[in-house]
Amino acid sequence: MHKLPRFLYLLSASNLLIGTGAFCLTGILQPVATSLGATVPAVGQTMTAYAIAVAVLAPLLLVLTGRWARRDALLLALVIFASGLLMCGLANDLTTLLLGRVLMGAGGMFTPIAAGMAVAAVAPAHQGKALSMTFLGMSLSYVIGLPLCTWLGLHYGWRTPVFGLAGLVGLMLCAVTLLVPRRGDAPGAGFSGLGTALGNPMALRSLALTLLQFSAIFTVFSYTGPVLQALNPMDAGTLSGTLVVFGLAGVAGTLLGGWANDRFGALATLRVQLAVLTAMMLLVPLTHGHYAWMVLVFVLWGTAGFGMMAPNQTRLARVSARQAPMLFSLNTSMLYFGTAAGAAVGGVASSQVGFGALAWIGAGFAALAWLTFLPHKGAG
Repeated sequence: MHKLPRFLYLLSASNLLIGTGAFCLTGILQPVATSLGATVPAVGQTMTAYAIAVAVLAPLLLVLTGRWARRDALLLALVIFASGLLMCGLANDLTTLLLGRVLMGAGGMFTPIAAGMAVAAVAPAHQGKALSMTFLGMSLSYVIGLPLCTWLGLHYGWRTPVFGLAGLVGLMLCAVTLLVPRRGDAPGAGFSGLGTALGNPMALRSLALTLLQFSAIFTVFSYTGPVLQALNPMDAGTLSGTLVVFGLAGVAGTLLGGWANDRFGALATLRVQLAVLTAMMLLVPLTHGHYAWMVLVFVLWGTAGFGMMAPNQTRLARVSARQAPMLFSLNTSMLYFGTAAGAAVGGVASSQVGFGALAWIGAGFAALAWLTFLPHKGAG
């Protein structure tokens, strides 16, 4: 079995903290709103602020640090992210909180840098495995980070998990300094050649696939609790357990997606995953009153949906090795735009069709994603 460079595990752990930080407020919006004298919908815009910052500021910082050693760029990203967390934790008004979230989003450039390092650290035949390991931390943030932040925020105040995350990112800063090689083969980001890379149909279709895939997922995932309760009413303990199972499915899918990419190729893997995702979303509303079937459908959905990142990013890496970091950053932007779009559509649709049928709305995005597989020269 091919062994991955050890520092990739550290990058995965860092992504666990970044993923947790990105969504840490979603489970404790009410306490935050009460503390700051704001409304829950207003505080909910902290996710929008983060998404926009990741989409706009992270690529800009990638270019500005393009000539830096990759470890130094990672350290800057962690410093910015930790500073944003501290600003959020110290916020006494919504404006300061939003500014902190923007700063965190800028620090989100860590993730595409880490992905570029993962691709450069292994042979092409093992890129899927390397990427899946690097993004495993993101998947684990749904299983470990978010429930823990919610529990701490509800029991000890919403600032507790925010400051705790800032401290952990500080420790990760020390670990990256000591354990990640300063120099490596991973290229820096730049605008030179980006137009040519984006002119490749595979690049545009891969970015569109990420946008539509996450729009589909987060049409439902943004309202998972109400959706599950609408399908099969359950007590708080059962609901929490169900959410953990769904999160674990995402973790398994991340690892499975990397393995399948290296074994069967990116395009074949993505087609199967999207087929499963689409089918499961169509089946979700039909599991009303059948808890076991509902769990099975959500597990298959999570495995397929969250497993698509590694093979899709492998396709982007093969468009242009030199532009891989910037393409990864744009892909992360599409992820967050999709998250925001799905949440917005789901919020509007829930009042029209109800939470129980929300997956059918999300399936529309999944159906559109199939257009990205239309034949084109250089498909892979």
